[in-house]
Amino acid sequence: MNQKERMLTGLPYKAWLDGLQEERLANKLKIYEYNLCRPDDSDRQEQLIKNILGKTGDSVHVEQPFHCDYGENIEVGNHFFANYNCIILDVAKVKIGENVMFAPNVSIYTAGHPIHPETRNSGYEYGISVTIGDNVWVGGNTVINPGVTIGDNVVIGSGSVVTKDIPANVIAVGNPCRVIREITEEDRHYYFKGRKFDVDDYKK
Repeated sequence: MNQKERMLTGLPYKAWLDGLQEERLANKLKIYEYNLCRPDDSDRQEQLIKNILGKTGDSVHVEQPFHCDYGENIEVGNHFFANYNCIILDVAKVKIGENVMFAPNVSIYTAGHPIHPETRNSGYEYGISVTIGDNVWVGGNTVINPGVTIGDNVVIGSGSVVTKDIPANVIAVGNPCRVIREITEEDRHYYFKGRKFDVDDYKK
């Protein structure tokens, strides 16, 4: 098993061997081109981001700047939106569902290093996959750590550090991120805290 195979199966690996360093450099060149793309050239942006990411659905928009390690290990569904300064360390698979929105400065880290300093200094690191369900909104300055699964319809409050799985249909916030309550049918009628919609076309 080479180092890339070890990386993608969650085993400890060395990131500078077996062509991994060259793959990251090739992706950095794609990222460089994407981040310098004119903001009024949306067709070019769409073409470039789909060339960076491993799998995309329809209507994918990622604000510049954006950074990731390999790109090919990231899958996003239909209607994905990431705001400014999204960072995804995709040394393991990152699977993102449909209708997912990231606020600015969202970071997903599949990468990690051993706790013990001598083991860490050996150069071994690891990657554990992250999965995000459908209809998820991740607030600004949120960090999602290795191995986390976030269920469908979840809202993650801004500034959260997600270290454990979050079940579906809840609001979760904090460091470490914790569930604070379920999302209910009553929430449908409010756009912010106690403020109700004054229009009807939000209903489906």
